[in-house]
Amino acid sequence: MELLVIPYPVMDPVAIELGPLAIRWYGLAYMAGILLGWRYGRYLVSRPALWNGKPPMTLSEADDFLLWITLGIVVGGRLGFVLFYEPSYFWANPLEIPAVWKGGMSFHGGLLGVVLAVYLFSRRKGINPLSLGDIASAATPFGLFFGRIANFINAEVVGRVSDVPWAMVFPGAGDTPRHPSQLYEAALEGVVLFAILCLAIYRYRALTRPGTVFGLFLVFYGLFRSFLELFREPHAGHPLDVGILTPGIVYSVPMILIGLWLVWRARTKPALAS
Repeated sequence: MELLVIPYPVMDPVAIELGPLAIRWYGLAYMAGILLGWRYGRYLVSRPALWNGKPPMTLSEADDFLLWITLGIVVGGRLGFVLFYEPSYFWANPLEIPAVWKGGMSFHGGLLGVVLAVYLFSRRKGINPLSLGDIASAATPFGLFFGRIANFINAEVVGRVSDVPWAMVFPGAGDTPRHPSQLYEAALEGVVLFAILCLAIYRYRALTRPGTVFGLFLVFYGLFRSFLELFREPHAGHPLDVGILTPGIVYSVPMILIGLWLVWRARTKPALAS
């Protein structure tokens, strides 16, 4: 079967090097995801018809929110990785905590950071937090797609050992072919999830019922992530690796339940008035 293995396209993690300054693909991927998500969020805000005539915020407020959500993603994602996955390592090496350029970000931590940013910003600006959550959720698949591509470039969060024809041998993960699970995640969590949310927004006018898009995002991300954990190498030594369970599955279950509740709640409320 090894003849069918696709060679891993080894890439220098440094995209641009200017003397002592090194710009990594990891950072560029996150920047691309955040900026494209911001532009898409502005697009949604600029379309009154999607909101029955009155968007929940102005374009200027959408621009201001960019800094808040960026801090939520970076700080929450890094602290989530430190606390949810490698607490003992970072307790022994606290100076490594800020080194985000080396990789090591947790989606679930980033989600909590974004939720906090949404709550604080909406309180400060008098915006419906569920509508702001809908905008942030609709834009998140951009970041998920590029984040998983960054994982692939860094050869991190590799897949389980496999003999499928498209398996790859990842640097630092032994000589056995593995699922390119980062690409699976980029496809489902990025492309497919974006398509589902677009269908809800443009076909079923989900933005007129605050919380619907946020709820759908939580449900489908949680389902996709739980399914993809079957192809992703478990986090070695983690206490939540029990049987078929993994940390990613355990952390996703509350997301699915909360998402279902948000969708149900939105359906019981009247749509935004025109």
